[in-house]
Amino acid sequence: MYAIEVHNPGPDYELTLGETTMPRPALGEILVKTAAAGLNRADLLQARGLYPPPPGAPLTLGLEVSGEVVETGRDVAGWKEGDKVCGLLAGGGYAEYAVIAAECVLPVPSGVVLADAAALPEAFFTVWTNLFDTARLAPGESVLIHGGSSGIGTAAIQLCAARGLTVFATAASVEKCSACESLGAARAINYRSEDFVEAVLTATGGAGVDVILDMVGGDYIEKNFRAAALRGRIVNIAFQRGTTATVNFAPMLAKRLSFAATTLRSRTNSEKGAIRDALLREVWPLIEAGRIKPVIDSRYPLAEAGAAHERMAKNEHIGKILLTMPSSPFR
Repeated sequence: MYAIEVHNPGPDYELTLGETTMPRPALGEILVKTAAAGLNRADLLQARGLYPPPPGAPLTLGLEVSGEVVETGRDVAGWKEGDKVCGLLAGGGYAEYAVIAAECVLPVPSGVVLADAAALPEAFFTVWTNLFDTARLAPGESVLIHGGSSGIGTAAIQLCAARGLTVFATAASVEKCSACESLGAARAINYRSEDFVEAVLTATGGAGVDVILDMVGGDYIEKNFRAAALRGRIVNIAFQRGTTATVNFAPMLAKRLSFAATTLRSRTNSEKGAIRDALLREVWPLIEAGRIKPVIDSRYPLAEAGAAHERMAKNEHIGKILLTMPSSPFR
């Protein structure tokens, strides 16, 4: 089968199309003929040699795919050949075929094009487990989503808005802010021209927001403390501006804040399965009702994975970037 190979891992890595052995599903796994794979910043970090896959995971990039089931491993129930699915991977998505643990598989929601469903798993697994499991975001509360125009950001805004929450978001341009507001943000803040702390405090009458989802880190850590409400909860899922910072913790103490940081990729299949079940129960009905949609920035043929990475690295995209397979209608 065709798969993307990483050459010269590091800052000057190259992605090329090569051939490798097709995987086979083991106990508790399904084999999918891939329609599309979603890009994530973790892919760029792995290609640079900064984010190795967990032990036993494929070296091939790719953390989420959509496609058609072609084979199931032993003890797999509920899935059969021909089913249209999407799923979360520990690796191996940039390929014509991918193996997914059964606990991490979801049906393609009705009304969603098969290839576009590759935009759903990583974003919604991440959003649900961080905002609703870790931060305990409750009805009537407010939330600030940093990176609102990213794949995770566009998913978070839609889900929170659909659940009746007050959503604020940050983004890097007027166009991106407009996109965030069109998806349900009550206020999108252009962090290049505005102080997001002042904007949030003004919009909330000085109270701040109940929950903050952050992937920036660095100097945002202390700023988040100032933007948070009393007993606010802050969850970091990445540290794009750095993992070290000089921080004044006084606001955290005074406001009785909670500060957490989580990752998804290294969790057990059982843990991911619990999140999958919550998505089926709480999120998939909203997608099928048309209240949430996959936001697709662009699609690239698998062989153009390098160009897709370049677009993500420039941070100009709104929503998800997808790689489509040779048989995809979006090639």
